Amino acid sequence: MLKGIDPIIPPELLKVLCEMGHGDVLVLADGNFPTESVGKDAIVVRCDGHGTSELLKAILKLMPLDQYTSKPVTLMEVVPGDPCETPIWNDYEDIISGFDKRAANAIGTLERFAFYDEAKNAYCVVATGERAQYANIMLRKGVVFAGE
Repeated sequence: MLKGIDPIIPPELLKVLCEMGHGDVLVLADGNFPTESVGKDAIVVRCDGHGTSELLKAILKLMPLDQYTSKPVTLMEVVPGDPCETPIWNDYEDIISGFDKRAANAIGTLERFAFYDEAKNAYCVVATGERAQYANIMLRKGVVFAGE
C-alpha cells in the first residue's frame, strides 16, 4: 500500500500511468465501449466495478493534462438523433476544473467513429463499469514540471 494514492487505482493502472510519456493517451471506457477490440494494440486495464468519474478524479490527482494541447480531453459526441442526455459531462467539467485552469475549455469532442479510430492509438484503454451513455473520455498526458 502507498500513501497519497487513491485505492481505486489498481497496481496495473498505476504502472501504466508511470510508463506513459508526454502526449500519450489514456481512454476511460464506459461499460458499452468495445474495449478489447479498440484496445487490441494498447494496454487494457480492467476496472469494471468503478465509474468513469471516480477514476477520472483519482487519475488527475496523479497525471497532468497536456499543457501544450488546446483540448487534452476528448469526449464522444452524441450520435445525431439519439435522445440520450449526457449529465456525466457536467461531472467531468467539475472534476477537470479542479485540476486544470482551462476547465471546460480543455474538453473537445469527436464523432463516434472518429473517437473509436483515435482510441485505437491510445497507450491504454481502461474498461470501467460505467453505465452512463457517452461516458467515454480520452486524456492526453502532460508534463510534470520540476517542483511539482
